[in-house]
Amino acid sequence: MILYELIDYEILRVIWWALLGVLLIGFALTDGFDMGVGALLPFVAKQDVERRVVINTVGPVWEGNQVWFILGGGAIFAAWPPLYAVSFSGFYLAMFVVLAALIVRPVAFKYRSKRDSATWRSSWDWALFAGGAVPALLFGVAVGNVLLGVPFYLNDMLMPRYDGNFAIKFIGLLRPFALLAGVVSFSMLLMHGAAWLSLKSEGLVANRARRIGTIAGLVAMAGYALAGLWLAVGVEGFAFVGEVSTDGPSNPLYSQVERGGSWLSAYVARPWIVVAPVMGFAGMAMAVRGLVAGREVATLLWSKLGITGVISSVGLTMFPFILPSTVDPNSSLTVWDSSSSHQTLFIMLFVTAIFMPLILMYTAWVYKVLWGKVTEADVANNSDSVY
Repeated sequence: MILYELIDYEILRVIWWALLGVLLIGFALTDGFDMGVGALLPFVAKQDVERRVVINTVGPVWEGNQVWFILGGGAIFAAWPPLYAVSFSGFYLAMFVVLAALIVRPVAFKYRSKRDSATWRSSWDWALFAGGAVPALLFGVAVGNVLLGVPFYLNDMLMPRYDGNFAIKFIGLLRPFALLAGVVSFSMLLMHGAAWLSLKSEGLVANRARRIGTIAGLVAMAGYALAGLWLAVGVEGFAFVGEVSTDGPSNPLYSQVERGGSWLSAYVARPWIVVAPVMGFAGMAMAVRGLVAGREVATLLWSKLGITGVISSVGLTMFPFILPSTVDPNSSLTVWDSSSSHQTLFIMLFVTAIFMPLILMYTAWVYKVLWGKVTEADVANNSDSVY
């Protein structure tokens, strides 16, 4: 027996679908509070020293947190190449805007305190705001479009095709449901950033963060509930027609897919997945309660649980679909027909089993070393060595 055949192709596909979700959740849990803190910066800190406190709560960890973003992109490229090809070509301008925002952010971190000028620093503060707010919003818009379906089709050579030019495709992403998903994402990460600031700062900064975070959490919960209702009555789902090969070649055109019904029928077929939205609501509700009560560690942990539940609910609701097509449902990408080869997935899993624990251990060690609050005295006493 060939070594990679020790694990069935079907099981490997499910494992890598789950690992992709883990990487996306890891990115949201870590870099998510970085983005939330950046978006909160102009509103929770009024004086320069307060803004430096806010920046330095994430200053030592933001670069490491972006590892999860790189890992997620790499996993899509290596484990799900058709998904990489279709999504990157269709969301080209949106991803360019996200990358531009993520590029501006480190520049702002590095240059913001290089000059003692109020205008200079204020400009970089708003750059940090954009570097946090824009990705937080557009990531949610992207998820909303995935649930709605994307207007692409695959030709006989499995090349993805979209109608219209890049500008039209970008504007076409801004559909009402997708914008609602963007609001949920943005407000949820604002809440997460506020939970982080509640833990890492003190005084007026922490108090302002709790007030804004409480409002953001309530908006996220309301938006999430509205999105669920919208999915139930206003968004068509996708489903296979007939038998489905779960271990066949990665060619979406071999499957028959129809559009209709509701995504929420997944909760009838797999009732246990209701745990995901329950986690989402419970986590956000408890995070809001923690912000109001002034709790710190527990609030951040509840916020992480809420984010995990929200993201998991999308993947579990859509399974096995990953990127459905509204133009040609048969071109829809699913777990069963858009992965890399059996051997590739096995080798990647072997490598991941070695390096993922190392990444997690290093990340845990970094957070342990950097544990504690950032104070105005810390910034004043180390003005030349901190952001």
